Amino acid sequence: MTEQAARTSIFGILTRWLPARWRRDVPVVPVVRLSGAIGAVTPLRPGLTLAAVARLLERAFSARNAKAVALVINSPGGSPVQSRLIYLRIRQLAAEKKLPVLAFVEDVAASGGYMLACAADEIYCDPSSILGSIGVVGGSFGFPELLKKIGVERRLYTAGEHKAQLDPFLPEDPSDVARIKALQREIHDVFIALVKDSRGARLKGEPDKLFSGEFWAGNSSVALGLADGIGDLRAVLRARFGDKVLTPVVAPPTGMLAGLLGRKSGAGTALGSEAVAGLPEHMISALEARALWAKYGF
Repeated sequence: MTEQAARTSIFGILTRWLPARWRRDVPVVPVVRLSGAIGAVTPLRPGLTLAAVARLLERAFSARNAKAVALVINSPGGSPVQSRLIYLRIRQLAAEKKLPVLAFVEDVAASGGYMLACAADEIYCDPSSILGSIGVVGGSFGFPELLKKIGVERRLYTAGEHKAQLDPFLPEDPSDVARIKALQREIHDVFIALVKDSRGARLKGEPDKLFSGEFWAGNSSVALGLADGIGDLRAVLRARFGDKVLTPVVAPPTGMLAGLLGRKSGAGTALGSEAVAGLPEHMISALEARALWAKYGF
């Protein structure tokens, strides 16, 4: 055996002893889960924000031997700003690392959740997944007669003509409604432009239908071009990269490691004096997050 052949043989033996994720011949597709309401914060479960997922995305796109990055999405939406910020960070990393991005929708990718899915080059879903809801919604309650009935006088002081617009204890003003609807249309236009830029010629439905805020199940979403196919993460990635493909989940640190990195648990935060003082606000936030899911039957 020649010296070169011996070196090759020894290298081959050593390579077989290496962990699979370190071997160059084994493809890796890191998986990042984007689950929950976007931007919403409750005492025990902070919502999806760029600050919460930025480090996870960096780790996924920097993984050794990565051939692509997979996003597992299960979100009913939420903050349009945080949705777009996460979308932009994914697209920036994909361009920097020259890696394709594949999104896999679980129960829901609606509203801001669908915006996250649009960060992928391809979108896959289950036949029972719900996608779409490309629109903007906002609402509140009105109690203009409540204070009179309970004998409470409302005292409100403002500097600025419209500072108290949409105050729930004041009668609804048509001019305030017109302003908020104009704001919603502006945000809706940003959403529509993002979807068109992401999906391009794959969109097959009429714009008035696609961007009406309506949502659809998996097969209809594929027919409309909102998704590229029906499929689950394991099957699609094996078909694309082979049976040996590794799909490590990139998750935030937990337990002792989380403590060392300064990450507080939700339970610990909930027991703090500030959190207790703000419990009513947290409860409202939790109800709003629950309402987002309930809209889609979950």
